[in-house]
Amino acid sequence: MSATKGRVLVVEDEREMRALLEKGLGRRGFVPTARGSADEAFALLESEDFDTVLTDLRMPGMDGIALCERIALNRPDIPVVVVTAFGSLETAVAAIRAGAYDFVTKPVDLDALALVLERAVQHRALREEVRRLRRALGEVSTEGGVVGESLALRRVYELIDRVADSDTSVLVTGESGTGKEVAARALHARGRRRAGPFVAINCAAMPEALLESELFGHVRGAFTDAKTSRPGLFVKANGGTLFLDEVGELPLTLQPKLLRALQERTVRPVGGETEVAFDARIVAATNRDLDLAVEEGRFREDLYYRLNVIGLELPPLRARGNDVLLLAQRFLEHFATRSGKRVVGLSPAVAQRLLAYSWPGNVRELQNCIERAVALTAYEQLTVEDLPDRIRDYRAPNPQTQNQDVSELVSLEEMERRYIQRVMETVGGSRTLASRILGVDRKTLYRKLGRRHPAAGTEDKDDAKE
Repeated sequence: MSATKGRVLVVEDEREMRALLEKGLGRRGFVPTARGSADEAFALLESEDFDTVLTDLRMPGMDGIALCERIALNRPDIPVVVVTAFGSLETAVAAIRAGAYDFVTKPVDLDALALVLERAVQHRALREEVRRLRRALGEVSTEGGVVGESLALRRVYELIDRVADSDTSVLVTGESGTGKEVAARALHARGRRRAGPFVAINCAAMPEALLESELFGHVRGAFTDAKTSRPGLFVKANGGTLFLDEVGELPLTLQPKLLRALQERTVRPVGGETEVAFDARIVAATNRDLDLAVEEGRFREDLYYRLNVIGLELPPLRARGNDVLLLAQRFLEHFATRSGKRVVGLSPAVAQRLLAYSWPGNVRELQNCIERAVALTAYEQLTVEDLPDRIRDYRAPNPQTQNQDVSELVSLEEMERRYIQRVMETVGGSRTLASRILGVDRKTLYRKLGRRHPAAGTEDKDDAKE
């Protein structure tokens, strides 16, 4: 049995018009229930639930305006669409002021009416989802800062819980902005080393000489400014976790020393002659494809296997469904509290835009978006106008669109490349799953993606034109 478009309560005093609306809406996928007066309709609303109400304005007894006002006071979750034969601006304004969601004029175009009712039902569903997610925010797992309830993130939770108490090295992968450090902190917070320090370093943020000193420490006089000896981060992380962020950017010349430290569980400070033991769990992270980096000679294979004993791949935000709204609400509450503004939630229209957007910058982009919106808004709920232009005006590409111009037709090779990219986007960037769906091994997949693959760091000229 196919799903319906929603339950509609039709309020119309004229029998013929009431029958026409019931029949027409039923044929268009709705489940209509009709009443001949506003009093009967409101009594029904007290005992039954509807997705939207469609009411005439001019009726004996309680009219449509009064019904709108009563529903707005008692059932504000149900959107009301009014039908009027007058169509004047004054009538429309009166209906909207009374709490109506929208209005249509007689004679009624049933197809146009169906579209208005669909929007009203979607509006209610989005508002309910925002409300549900706000309630759920305090119930979902947030230990270590991870927020979400999607299946994709639940799988991450499960793996984190299974390996948290282990000392095994973990390699966290995923697109930039997916929250790799948050996942690393969750691993630390849920494990037996939680009482120890969590020490983090970005391997791409400093020159090689300084990075070596930071990681391994140095002795007095090892270089010009080394006036005292200093322990490295491996030693500082004793009893806890050392997080090597952007490990794919580690200089090739430092990789053998890191490998030896991981194997021997000791480090030799710069300029020193003795080994210093350490006891820290190693968690590394990268948004690069280290398989490809190994193949191209930019990353040592033995170091890769030493780091990647357990792989933890984070899904991109676009693959996490309603987690977008959960995260948005969490960020909203944080920034509203910090700025001292009374902003309590997202409007349904904002929720719709957030769910439709593809979030190439992932969680970090969403956080920046909500921070900006909270700073700009003048209301208790964020509005569409508070969003950045790229999100407010975003339109998802239509895969059904076909090129009619012969000059725009592409080769089989280009068609294959585009299909591979579409599969990669659909599976949230998981190369393992994409390889399985396409029926090729990972190396073949990299070769077919060519220089366009993010790990290659370059872009094909033809791709740049798109």
